[in-house]
Amino acid sequence: MKFCSHCAASITVKIPLDDSRERHVCDACGMVHYQNPRNVVGTIPVFGDQVLLCRRAIAPRHGYWTLPAGFMELGESTSAGAARETMEEAGAMVTMGPLYSLLNVAHAEQVHLFYLASMTSPVFSAGEESLEVALFSEHDIPWQELAFPTVKQTLEWFFIDRAAGILTGNHPVTVRSRDILPAEKI
Repeated sequence: MKFCSHCAASITVKIPLDDSRERHVCDACGMVHYQNPRNVVGTIPVFGDQVLLCRRAIAPRHGYWTLPAGFMELGESTSAGAARETMEEAGAMVTMGPLYSLLNVAHAEQVHLFYLASMTSPVFSAGEESLEVALFSEHDIPWQELAFPTVKQTLEWFFIDRAAGILTGNHPVTVRSRDILPAEKI
């Protein structure tokens, strides 16, 4: 950032008064331009014993499989954003369940949140950002072709919890969480 979006004056990186971190501060009007992580919101859409995955039609990781997810928009909740992304990328209507995983991807300036979701029917279609969309049983998941470590981790947790009977509705769902490190590979 070089210029203030408020007054177009030059920006300096410095620690503002009453702060402890370096920020982008306007030399003219004093506006502090905060840069915060972006939220990526998505679902684990389930129909029967299968999970819906999308093959990406966009970079990064074009051609790799992912859960339907994307950046949260201003004015929407994380769950509403996750449902919207599921419709946009996979053409699937879902009934939203609880938050299931929260993964910090600090090196990419992101936080990924995935919700449990039940598909209302086996109807789905590839959106503009998907080459194809398909339902997968656990043993058919293309593990070596998953786009992101957050998706792999979420799916691993999901299948472990499902096998243990934790996701039956008789147990409260505990949000799974961890940090994803820069060197992590699929």
